[in-house]
Amino acid sequence: AVIAFPLAGKVDAQRPDGGGGKPTFSAGLTPISAATASSSPPPSVGSADTFPARGKALAALAHRAAVLAKADLQSEMVGEFPELQGLMGRKYAAMQDENPSVCAAIEDHWKPQGPADRVPSDPVAIAVALADKLDTLVGFWAIDEKPTGSKDPFALRRAALGVIRIMLERGISLRLSEIIMRTFRELVHQSWMKGTLSATINGIITSFPTRVSIDGNPNNGYENVSPPDIDPEVEYVIQPLTFAEFDRLRSKASAGEDVSVAALEPLLSILPSLLAFFLDRLKGYLREQGARHDLIDAVITADADDLLQIARKVEALSAYINSEDGQNLVAGTKRAANILAAEEKKGTKIENIIDVRLFKEPVETALFEALNDATYKAGLAVDKEDFAGAMMALSKLRAPVDAFLEGVQVNDPDAAIKANRLALLNDMKKATLRVADFSKIVG
Repeated sequence: AVIAFPLAGKVDAQRPDGGGGKPTFSAGLTPISAATASSSPPPSVGSADTFPARGKALAALAHRAAVLAKADLQSEMVGEFPELQGLMGRKYAAMQDENPSVCAAIEDHWKPQGPADRVPSDPVAIAVALADKLDTLVGFWAIDEKPTGSKDPFALRRAALGVIRIMLERGISLRLSEIIMRTFRELVHQSWMKGTLSATINGIITSFPTRVSIDGNPNNGYENVSPPDIDPEVEYVIQPLTFAEFDRLRSKASAGEDVSVAALEPLLSILPSLLAFFLDRLKGYLREQGARHDLIDAVITADADDLLQIARKVEALSAYINSEDGQNLVAGTKRAANILAAEEKKGTKIENIIDVRLFKEPVETALFEALNDATYKAGLAVDKEDFAGAMMALSKLRAPVDAFLEGVQVNDPDAAIKANRLALLNDMKKATLRVADFSKIVG
């Protein structure tokens, strides 16, 4: 229920009832955001003109639906006929005059239960369905119970695919990293309050005793508080690690730095492992929809965690790659990437800063100016999720890159000039990575 509450506001703000649909990967494709979903609009809740107010009202309904979602499992009807789970819950809720959205969510939060099953369409049902599946996945990852080989007794692959289909077919854009961390913190909070923390999670809490706070205020807390010491009149919020703190620690660990907290190792593995699991399922789903494997690999970068954005990038790349501009972009990027890769193999340090005072030829200035212009335009397009526009802007770099590589010797005898020229090529590589890693594209 706690997870469904914030999700409902995010889902409603993106108006899932007005967009979505399976992605397509051919010339002349229809972007996901413009496709028409075959769903009826959600019931009117709150002010339709004020999305924040409407979002809060839907969040309250999502919380109510989450509380009632599993209640029908205790009924004799569902005990006798398990296939009626959800359906009976909807009927029971309707009999006690629950809101229609709550009733729909009780039935639809189980969906989709297979590749041919429909996905929820009501924002409340979408929020509860996502919360239920993410809660299940994070919980099993927290106790290190993951699918292995062909064994998946808890249908975790189906749950992940359900999350993917809901997000893509209903046009929901969310950062999975943040949702997973929020879910994990709620799991820790509930387990700590009940005194049922697993050894893994308990180790994390022990490492951050001052993260126990009152009323969500990290500056108003106690050190080394344990469940027997809590005051039942006070609401405690456990924050073992904020997303920003976790992100910083993960970056340090990835860079080979010692994070100095041994008990964090299980947590540091949960998010990357679960994200990798989602991305593997997403790759399979997109391939089934007709996407090329190399284009999928090019789009899924180290920090990619928005499934809808990944799918939209693959769509745009699939339509753009065979055009003249697309070929120019791939050729120019690959040429620069090959030079950088060769230098990195030699152990050459690639600088991040370009010094315009070291330019000796006009083509260096021309490439620098073209890079600034293309990076700016591509950045604006990416922020608007206009990935085709971003690629169009970046494709204009082909001519200045060719002129640069033909007009200068990158491997200049002067080490400073050589480093500066490599930094120019590295800037081009970084600019294109906002859309995709074009060096992974075949052909």
